[in-house]
Amino acid sequence: MENMFYFKINLNKYGEMRLQAEHEKKVFINSIVVFAVGLIIILASWFYINGMAKARVESRQKYLNELQRELASYETSKDYLSSNDLDKLAETFNNRIFWAKKMVALSNAIDEKLAVRKFSYANGILTLNGITEVNKNIRELDLIQSFIDRLKANEEISNDFPRIKSGSITRQVVKDTAILEFVIECYSREVAEGGVK
Repeated sequence: MENMFYFKINLNKYGEMRLQAEHEKKVFINSIVVFAVGLIIILASWFYINGMAKARVESRQKYLNELQRELASYETSKDYLSSNDLDKLAETFNNRIFWAKKMVALSNAIDEKLAVRKFSYANGILTLNGITEVNKNIRELDLIQSFIDRLKANEEISNDFPRIKSGSITRQVVKDTAILEFVIECYSREVAEGGVK
């Protein structure tokens, strides 16, 4: 038998190399695009976060400056008090009410025939809600008026509440006992001078 030699010639070798080179070029370009997009996203995020942080710092700085201006307006010199400062100080001392002394004076004005069951202070008006038992031998309206007169006569109360008047009066029966509920309104100096009727 004759020896035969076979040769395999790949005529597409150049085409395969070209395809491989194009594939590598595509992968390289895709890598560059992905890297560029990633870099753009990172830079955009960094600029956004930096801008937000800068805006927050500027906002805090503005708030700090406002606080410092406000504090400076409240500060006073050790050597000098303005007339405005003195007016505020005088208003603080002149307009305050010593409630402990008022409560002692109120307790002294109450007698055994009536009771103050509730009191409140709002908008310069001290409101006393009281009760008294209905009795045939006593005129309840005179009893309430006598209480108002005692409040007016007591300087501890009348100095801060120069106008004292009777409010609503209602008669009720509670557990088989007839009682008279009354309201007394004491107007502070500011409200009384302001023309509240």
